[in-house]
Amino acid sequence: MLERRSLKAPIALGVVMIVLVVILAAVWIVGNILGATGDFGSTALPWIMLTTGAVLLAAVLAGVIAYLTLTVKAINLNRRQSNFIDAVTHELKSPIASLKLYLQTMTRRSVSEEQARNFHRFMLDDVERLDLLINHLLDVARIDQGGDVRDDEEIEISQLLKHSAEATCVRYRVPPETITVQCPTVKLKSQLVQLEILFRNLIDNAVKYGGQPPEVVVCAEIIGEKELRVKIVDNGTGIPLNQRRKVFGRFIRLGNELERSTPGTGLGLYLVRNVVKSLGGSIQVGDRTDGSGTQFEVTLRGIVTENDSPK
Repeated sequence: MLERRSLKAPIALGVVMIVLVVILAAVWIVGNILGATGDFGSTALPWIMLTTGAVLLAAVLAGVIAYLTLTVKAINLNRRQSNFIDAVTHELKSPIASLKLYLQTMTRRSVSEEQARNFHRFMLDDVERLDLLINHLLDVARIDQGGDVRDDEEIEISQLLKHSAEATCVRYRVPPETITVQCPTVKLKSQLVQLEILFRNLIDNAVKYGGQPPEVVVCAEIIGEKELRVKIVDNGTGIPLNQRRKVFGRFIRLGNELERSTPGTGLGLYLVRNVVKSLGGSIQVGDRTDGSGTQFEVTLRGIVTENDSPK
């Protein structure tokens, strides 16, 4: 899942800068020779050479700035990929080590029926955690490759949101009332798989980074004639203003990867951004109206009205 960048751009930029430096050096040498001999032949020649040198110098400076920009991007990408590897390694090792411990315990010693049931429940949780990680990685691969080419279908949004909320509550073992869904009866003509990825990740993110205990509100409303706005609001610490654009990047997780207590790979919001873009919608992130927590606002087009429905 590591991002691949072509070397053509930095190599081409380096070659162009070398050529410009050679030409600039040649102009400087010729200008010095002509200045020393006083043989310019024309009063306009010094100005032409000065202008040419200034243009070449500006081009070299622009190339240096561009090269520094590419270098900074490469360093940031390397850091994000390192965080991604740390996260995936942790996400893989923790459940595998837990499964190994439970299986060894049940193999080497006798356990009571109640302990066996608890062990089976814990092992099932670990398997679900691994399954979620694999699905996350497969979703990213599918999105990066353009996604599945499927026909749009009419989707009942309230049912989809409630199903995503219930699945998240089960995953994090929180009461069903942790997530409140407020959505009118409305159908959206879109792709079910894409919408599932979108809302599953947003609701999962809201519960995971919510307060203690988490409180999440999912509110949908119709705006205009064909647009649906869905707000996912949590009661967490919020996202700093200068980090709100960055959180949608690949491998982005705020803070130090090795010091986090919440699992994750930094791919959830990357998936959200790309799904929203592929559906022709928009997404915004901000604070709750009371200033605490985080609010994600998604706007999607394609509401199905009675006139649009097939007779």
